[in-house]
Amino acid sequence: MFWLAQCTLFDQLPAAELQALAQVAELREYATGDVVFQEGDPGDGLYVIGEGQVQASFLVTPNDLRVLSRFGPGGFVGEMAVIDTHPRSATVTAVQASRLAFLPSPAVRMTLERSPVFASNLTREVVQRMREFTQTYTREVVQAERLALVGRFARSIVHDFKNPLNIIGISAEMMCLPNSTGEARTTARQRIRRQVDRLSNMINELLEFTRGSTGTKVLARVPYDQFLRPILEELGQETEARGVRLNQAGPPPAVPVMMDPRRLSHVLHNLINNACEAMANCGTVQLRYEERAGEVLTEVQDTGPGIAEAIGPRLFEAFATYGKASGTGLGLSICKRIIEDHGGWIEARNAPEGGAVFAFALPLAGANPAA
Repeated sequence: MFWLAQCTLFDQLPAAELQALAQVAELREYATGDVVFQEGDPGDGLYVIGEGQVQASFLVTPNDLRVLSRFGPGGFVGEMAVIDTHPRSATVTAVQASRLAFLPSPAVRMTLERSPVFASNLTREVVQRMREFTQTYTREVVQAERLALVGRFARSIVHDFKNPLNIIGISAEMMCLPNSTGEARTTARQRIRRQVDRLSNMINELLEFTRGSTGTKVLARVPYDQFLRPILEELGQETEARGVRLNQAGPPPAVPVMMDPRRLSHVLHNLINNACEAMANCGTVQLRYEERAGEVLTEVQDTGPGIAEAIGPRLFEAFATYGKASGTGLGLSICKRIIEDHGGWIEARNAPEGGAVFAFALPLAGANPAA
């Protein structure tokens, strides 16, 4: 279907991948006013506009419908639900007679896993739309008290997305080098896959945080050392590129912990990235572990200036920040939520020799968290 080739989302996508998508694409036609999908519907696929125009909107209140954006030929809608598998977050309707190509979610995710170019394009487009949404919505509420809150929340999203986006970009460039080896391409592809998963997890975590509830928690029994090994290997590469050494005082204990690995990895990423920023991307981050009565303790210590006294009591509150040009205080409050959902605790202090120490404890599998 030639419409796909006109969409920026599929720019530079290999012909074989484009053909595979075209084979599963379904042509759908809508008259003016027809609903393509409703807010709350299952996210079953992505729509590419071939002819006509559609608009995305959502209900702020039962009587207040806000139009987010309009899309014409070459545009696409429905990408967020494909990424995070949550229900549709907006309603899309045809504002004129339109013809759309529907791509089922499984086919889109399969292409996402196979193609770093598509992963990079999709990530870029999602972030761009979030930027545009933030700008549009900020203009609308400029006279309202919520202006500062909306702006800070948007900056938090863009700021947190910066590191994984940079890694995706570098990895995609490495894959496209003419002298890139098969092993290098495989490594780059795996790195892109991990970063796409990381972005998806970050989006989910932000959505859950704004809902005020994490819903049903499903925890698996995982050896703590096996959980940490691939995360620290990946973080070590990131910190090294930023001029920061990541050290461990000893090996992590091989004890079983009931956890959601995807959510818990967000805590490590956030604490270590915060440490790098506090040290202006030069210094050392050291991890220490201790197994004690019914729990395993992890400490993350940096060689930065430490925690300012003014922010100490509010450190884990949402939007509490101090001395960071790009920080908004959401990261630590989300970390606290994740750790507490695992039945653990998290705290922060200044080390006597200087620098900040963030410590969190998780109950061992079979232990009583209340103890």
